[in-house]
Amino acid sequence: MKAVGYQTPGPVDRPDALLDVILRSPVPGPRDLLVKVKAVSVNPVDVKLRASAAPAGEEPKILGFDAAGIVEAVGTEVEHFKVGDEVFYAGDITRPGSYAEYQLVDERIVGRKPAKLDWGEAAALPLTTITAWEILFSRFGLPRDRDLSKGTLLVINGAGGVGSILIQLARKLTGLTILATASRPDTVEWVKKMGADFVIDYRQSIEEQLERLDIPMVDYVASLTATDQYLPLFPKIVAPQGHIAVIDDPASLDIAPLKRKAISVSWEFMFTRSMFRTADMIEQHRLLNEVSELVDAGALVTTLTNRLAPIDAATVREAHQLIEDSTSIGKTVIEGF
Repeated sequence: MKAVGYQTPGPVDRPDALLDVILRSPVPGPRDLLVKVKAVSVNPVDVKLRASAAPAGEEPKILGFDAAGIVEAVGTEVEHFKVGDEVFYAGDITRPGSYAEYQLVDERIVGRKPAKLDWGEAAALPLTTITAWEILFSRFGLPRDRDLSKGTLLVINGAGGVGSILIQLARKLTGLTILATASRPDTVEWVKKMGADFVIDYRQSIEEQLERLDIPMVDYVASLTATDQYLPLFPKIVAPQGHIAVIDDPASLDIAPLKRKAISVSWEFMFTRSMFRTADMIEQHRLLNEVSELVDAGALVTTLTNRLAPIDAATVREAHQLIEDSTSIGKTVIEGF
């Protein structure tokens, strides 16, 4: 099968940063689906790993953690899918990724592809949606009821992949007032389209902007980027007994200044369930199915903003460069081999 991988980690502009390779098609384990990949999307984790993580063995490392495709074969213990089903998922960081014609994925982290979406539109959603869902309902522990979940949510980097779907989920499934950071006219327009009540220009004083909105403190912060830079601000703008969820990788994070307000800090890492085969691993299957229903009902929209093709080393390199430029909105998808 065709795949895109690498042998040596490093900068994306190296000639061998990403390579077109031919590998043997994998064979499903007991709980596995063998999926024929139709589209993938690119995430910051792909870029970080390509730049720093060496392959474990002699074969090239295959990245890619979002995919939509068709089930080609199933393992002996598979319960929830059959051959021919259309699926979407975010994969497992401990296994070969989705930059391949065929991929193995545990059925417990796979959802039914939204019928309303094409392959690319569906591939844009899984990783960021799982991350956003777990922030709201696992880390913050919010009730899924618009009447019960009063409060304010600040989304840092509202126009990014996670921010785009997090705003939508919070708008649809909670009663929170949603504030999102953005600065350029196109990103401001985007976060408003996703459902943000207010837009905060991160290049200006966030404290002063909150004061002008008569929201001097927020109850929840989804810190999706540059957490170490925003950390000095959090003791000032997060309410007593508030909660911060962090998804990025700061070199260090001194949260001692948050103690006086008893502000909680949670890490969100959507690969934890699959990496450690947690007892509640099936929850990702369930939430993806629920998101699929919400999309088909028109309650959520894809966050795809950029389509590339085909899935090969040159195109994946282009997508990685877009991520590294840090100016993209929503998600970039690559379609077809």
